[in-house]
Formats: sequence, C-alpha cells, structure tokens
Amino acid sequence: MTIKKFLEVLAVSISLATAGAGAAPVDRTIAVNGLKIHYVEWGSAEKPPLVLLHGIARVAHSFDHLAPHFADRFRVIAIDMRGHGDSAWDPQGSYMVEDYTKDIAAIVRELKLKDMVLWGNSTGGRVVQMIAGQMPELVRAVIVEDVGPERPREVSNGRADRMAKEADGWATFDDLYAQAQKENPRTPEAILKPFVQHASKRRDDGRIVWKRDPAILNGFVPTELWATVKKIRAPLIYVLGGASNIVPPQTQMDIRQELKQSEIVMMPGLGHYPSDEKPAEFIAIVERFLAALR
Repeated sequence: MTIKKFLEVLAVSISLATAGAGAAPVDRTIAVNGLKIHYVEWGSAEKPPLVLLHGIARVAHSFDHLAPHFADRFRVIAIDMRGHGDSAWDPQGSYMVEDYTKDIAAIVRELKLKDMVLWGNSTGGRVVQMIAGQMPELVRAVIVEDVGPERPREVSNGRADRMAKEADGWATFDDLYAQAQKENPRTPEAILKPFVQHASKRRDDGRIVWKRDPAILNGFVPTELWATVKKIRAPLIYVLGGASNIVPPQTQMDIRQELKQSEIVMMPGLGHYPSDEKPAEFIAIVERFLAALR
C-alpha cells in the first residue's frame, strides 16, 4: 500500500468511526406497484441522491455502516427491495431482476430523483445497472459491488441449496449469528451483528428466521442483462472481491469491451461483500471515483 493510499484509508477509517454523530437515519415507506416499500434515509433532501440497493436476502440497513459517511454531501436512500426487510411481499411471488427494477424506477419517479449516484451490491448491483440503462438521463454515476450483467447457472443453484437449509430457521438469535459468522468470517462483528439484528425476526412458532419472502428464490435464476446495460451512459465502477467468482474473467473482459466508460477494481482476498469486510478501503475507492466526476 502506498503512503497516499494509506492516508486515504486512514482518513476514511476516522470518518467511519465518527459518522454516527448527527447522522441518524429516518425510516420511511412508499407505495409503488401495489406494494409498500420501506426505505431508510440519511442527509438532506436538498442534496443529490445516492441510492443504495442491497443483495438477495439482505436489507436496507445493510448499509448502516457506510451511509453516514456520505450524508453530508448526499441524500442517501437505502431501499428494502420487495420481499425483503420491512417491505411487502409480492403476492404473485414475482422477484425477477426486472420486478425489482420496476419498483425502483417507480420510486425514482415518485420521489422525483435526478442526478443520481446508484450503488448496488449483489442483486442490487444488477438492479442499479438496469436503472442506469433504462433512465440514463437521471443517472450521474454507478457503483456496482461484486456483480456483473450476468448470473451464471451455478450461482443460481447455490442460492437454492442455501435457502433450503435455512428454511427451518434457528432456535435463538445467537445460533443464527454463529451461522452468519461462519459464512462471513472476514466481516467485523461491529458490522455483522447489527445487520443480522435488522435482517432477522421471530417467527410465530418462535424460531428465528431471516426477514424475507421464501419466494424470492423464484427470481434467482440465470440472468443476462446486456441489452439494457449497454445503454448506460454514466461512468461506472465495478468493485470486485478477489476471493469471489461471481464476475469471471470473461465477463470482466466483456465489461471493458462494451462499457468503455467503466473501471474494474479488484480487492484482493475479499469475498462477495467487500464493503462489509474492509469498509474503509472500499469507501476510499468510491471517494476516488466520485472525485473524478467533479
């Protein structure tokens, strides 16, 4: 690590440590496409919007350790996508990327958002790519975390197996948290435990389960979004975990070929959620990207 990069990461680390003061989020709901959607907001409505979208089985509060850092410059809006967290479950079990995108597009219109910076991880990263391709005139920049325009079949199959094992839930919160620690060994407790608390609930039978509609699995199928993604005009940065296989080398080559305004940054040794594992380093990358837009 260069001295310059070290100082950047140190500055972000200090910012993260102090960001909680005066940056309390506000919980809101909005009705779109017949569903009540929950979102969390930081900062002033007068600032340009930074829209944050989580991955499958995650929630808006997944960004609690990141959002306050940007609240002085942005209206930060983290959304529980349909079927997740405190948002409504779709009665038809419609959870394709296109369904999530339809909701986010409606929220953008309802809140009259423009000049947006979009940031999504995992499935949320696919959705922000779709929004940027469908609404290019409203998007200033796109940050995509460890996902590309494609979801291979092997990734889809892996999610199905995992959700089947989790269907019965856990006897206690501590049991669920212990499982989360095994699956996310590089994520600090200060980030992982609040996420698990926000993303779980007690079922009627007393078992602890994730806050999600089991039908979200309906949408976890092989996906290819290039027709829309090619229409993106805004600068993009793809930040990938070096220990993740979600965006294979061929897809990285395709991104560079099709999206000349894009940049790919690899974070060595990290997994599918690098912003959880090393948030200060991730934010330093984002800050450099945003600074280049000015």
